[in-house]
Amino acid sequence: MASWYAIRARGTGAEVAIYDEIGAYGVSAKGFLAELGALPEGTPVDLRLNSPGGSVFDAVAIHNALKRHEGPVTVWIDGIAASAASYIAMAGDEIVMPENAFLMIHDPAGLVLGTAEDMRAMADALDKVKGSLVSGYAAKSGRTPEEVSALMAAETWFDAGDAVAQGFADRLIEPVRIAAAFDIGRFRNAPPVLVEQVEAEPEPGDDTDGTNTETTDEVSDGDQVADPEDEQTAASDAPQPPIETPPPSGAPPDPAAIRSEAIGHARAVVDLCRLAGQPQMAGKFLEQDASLDEVRAALLALRSEAEPEIAPHHPQPGRSSAARPWGEIVARTFKLKG
Repeated sequence: MASWYAIRARGTGAEVAIYDEIGAYGVSAKGFLAELGALPEGTPVDLRLNSPGGSVFDAVAIHNALKRHEGPVTVWIDGIAASAASYIAMAGDEIVMPENAFLMIHDPAGLVLGTAEDMRAMADALDKVKGSLVSGYAAKSGRTPEEVSALMAAETWFDAGDAVAQGFADRLIEPVRIAAAFDIGRFRNAPPVLVEQVEAEPEPGDDTDGTNTETTDEVSDGDQVADPEDEQTAASDAPQPPIETPPPSGAPPDPAAIRSEAIGHARAVVDLCRLAGQPQMAGKFLEQDASLDEVRAALLALRSEAEPEIAPHHPQPGRSSAARPWGEIVARTFKLKG
């Protein structure tokens, strides 16, 4: 199954790359935490981030695990650390940003289907999650919880200079090429310059598989102590959605569009399974590469096999088993004279 992260040994340390939407493709943080926990105690970790965010619950778990890690953690924001990804970044002992990178914080959001009580429970959960996020951002930046809460409510984007000035990052490095096909249309305040960078067509000769080996090579040459040969982006090993056969016209497929479509499909499958109350089935559907119609049909079939939730004290439509034919009722009520 495709994953949004990779963890690899690098010399005397380890490199962790999160180069996609956190929790995408039905993969939770469980595997990430298991691999991180398997690292020897005291191992230095270089965490490379280029992510639009994702599951806030997974992000909180990853943040806490990185804070518990005994070795030093250096975070390199290779392009974008938005939403949940920016909270993961706060776990770094040092946060390094290229001059053209971005960091964004905002209020957590959630999806729930159910009663008014279910809605209130979700609102309470989101309030608790925000409180945890505020604490993490405030601890790193030195700003007050009230200031951080206001920045989150406004969906605040920081370029690298602003992030360092506001305490959300520690050091600037030379600008790098941002190579990602993230859907940032969901964010209401995305900077126009970032939108242009993300939506720009790849130039001839550029990497077109969504990875950015050029980015990490430039960083490692001047900013990391490890052997430059060991400094390669983990994103190049991250599994990518399969590239489809070129269309009959002969024009090559656009890898960025294919990647964006695959991520959108994964989100839709996960949402359908959550709405149907079967979130655990999302991974199976994605492994089978099932279409949305096939997912809907399978979920509906599963629903129809379940026991109907009918309370006996509620009146049900249709004829009761105790009902008598109208003819019999009329005959008994109006007896014929003769």
